[in-house]
Amino acid sequence: MKKFLSVALMLLMMTGLTAGCVGGSDADDSGEKKITVYMTVGEEPLKQQLREIGKEFEKKYHTKVEFQFPGNDYENILKVKMAANDLPDVFDTHGWAKIRYGKYLADLRGEPWASKMTDTIRPVLTDEKGKVYALPLNEAKDGIAYNADVLKQYGIAPPQTFDQLMAAADQIKKKSKGQVTPFFFYGAESSSLAQFFDQFATPLLISPKKNEAQALLNNKFDWNKWTYLPQKFLEMHKKGYINKDVLTARSTDLPQLFAQGKVAFAVGGPSFLEQAKQINPKLNAGYMPVPAIVPGDQPSFSGGERYTLGAWKDSKHLKEAKQFIAFVAQPENLKKIAETSKLPPGIKGIEADLGDLTPYYKKYENTRVFPYFDRVYLPNGMWDVMGTLSQELLAGSITPQQYSQRMKEEYHRLRNQLR
Repeated sequence: MKKFLSVALMLLMMTGLTAGCVGGSDADDSGEKKITVYMTVGEEPLKQQLREIGKEFEKKYHTKVEFQFPGNDYENILKVKMAANDLPDVFDTHGWAKIRYGKYLADLRGEPWASKMTDTIRPVLTDEKGKVYALPLNEAKDGIAYNADVLKQYGIAPPQTFDQLMAAADQIKKKSKGQVTPFFFYGAESSSLAQFFDQFATPLLISPKKNEAQALLNNKFDWNKWTYLPQKFLEMHKKGYINKDVLTARSTDLPQLFAQGKVAFAVGGPSFLEQAKQINPKLNAGYMPVPAIVPGDQPSFSGGERYTLGAWKDSKHLKEAKQFIAFVAQPENLKKIAETSKLPPGIKGIEADLGDLTPYYKKYENTRVFPYFDRVYLPNGMWDVMGTLSQELLAGSITPQQYSQRMKEEYHRLRNQLR
């Protein structure tokens, strides 16, 4: 009987908790309204900046802001919440504003900032009917951050091609006698490994004049052509161009090592440089587009959404959610976010000081920006597949050819689920 009562009580408590969650946030015990804000932000300085903006909003509107930063679990948590139609009041669409979250988002076209989106981010966050899906907090231009002091020390110019990038890595490893690691990846968080494949898939398959874009979209792609990427990545690992602890390293390790001059290149966005600069104020950091792979092609960036704020259309506190987004959209707040994330604003008219990166964004302002490869050419779910397969590749569990075969299998499986 005691066991039965315990189970019954537990079920009753779970039912109560579930009921309390349905429909988004509600008032807290003091009667103050509360909204939840879910973000994919991983960098501590930017988390702190957002919390400070949230505190200012609370003072002005007497609405509590509860931030959640779930990290690698973000995508799975949002999928569960979509299935239950119980989304956060405000959430980051992390590249999927229209495709994945579109039907759950309120239309923000009437907001003052909506007409001021940059020409490059507008097509990403609006549709042909004029719906505005989310506020861009910044605009992604993913390339490769590099320690300019290290490159200068070893007489290396920013590489324009993948072959030049590999030659630079070899030179750095040999001349530093192994004291400087050419590339740092934090494989404990598989997204770091997936980032390499997503960024370099564009110069391999999309940006060249003769490309595989239509073959990928039409389900006619020859996956043997993918094998180049895992072959090169494994080669980088075996030659010591990648940190030895790649499978256990974490994102929190990167700023310290980069600041100390122990890492030359970091593939992805440059947000971590804010922390690195705090550790070593004398650090000189550079930024460059992704080098070309195919002869005759030019370097390019991967881009689109980085961090955004969208409002759940069925939120009990939709008014407050929109107020919060509008508050964050104030120029002084977007300026702070851009400067902390080291990424250009997604709203026109905001002059942000991006520190060391300012001359690089200026230098490469006319460089082509292609949408993230996975968001256009791969079905939903393939990002996790790339991350897991990359871990298995480095662990020696699969070969580059098996990597491509598994990509093909998962590509077809996930595409079929969408039908």
